[in-house]
Amino acid sequence: MRRLRWIYMVNGLLFFVLLLVFLRIFLFTPVIVKGDSMDSTLVNGQQILTVSHTKIKRFDIITFLAPDEENTNYIKRVIGLPGDEIEYKNDILYINKKAYAEPYLDENKNKYAASLPLTNDFTLTELYGLNKVPEGMYFVLGDNRPVSKDSRYAEVGFIDEKAILGDARFGFFPLNRIGEIK
Repeated sequence: MRRLRWIYMVNGLLFFVLLLVFLRIFLFTPVIVKGDSMDSTLVNGQQILTVSHTKIKRFDIITFLAPDEENTNYIKRVIGLPGDEIEYKNDILYINKKAYAEPYLDENKNKYAASLPLTNDFTLTELYGLNKVPEGMYFVLGDNRPVSKDSRYAEVGFIDEKAILGDARFGFFPLNRIGEIK
């Protein structure tokens, strides 16, 4: 009887460990934010969970393989989906010629308002000679635009959907940042 209970307990523990390993490998990935490019949405040292294998939507925050640095991942906000026309004019985002509000930038706009625009004017044509984000690619920007190395720069460029590691969903450390990421 004791032996049978012991076998059930070991099997239950083994199942639990295998389930955690499966979830870690195929679904959830913990990430530590490095740098200031996503301030004030995410801060340096913040720990978050990303979800793999999700449909990426506009304004999602994603982690991806850095195209310009080996063994490095970046975290940025998706602005342009495949087929989108992207333009910034007078610190206003236009996607497919429609203006979009970016409330997640309000704190940074107030911080930089006196000295410079948060986001300098650009079009995809000026940056890449293209009208639209290519198929299978995404255009990303950091929320702290003056310090972010993102799709505005040729060394980063458009992000291939195959390079996307996860969609940031939940912050769990520090304690004052626990909650859903928006």
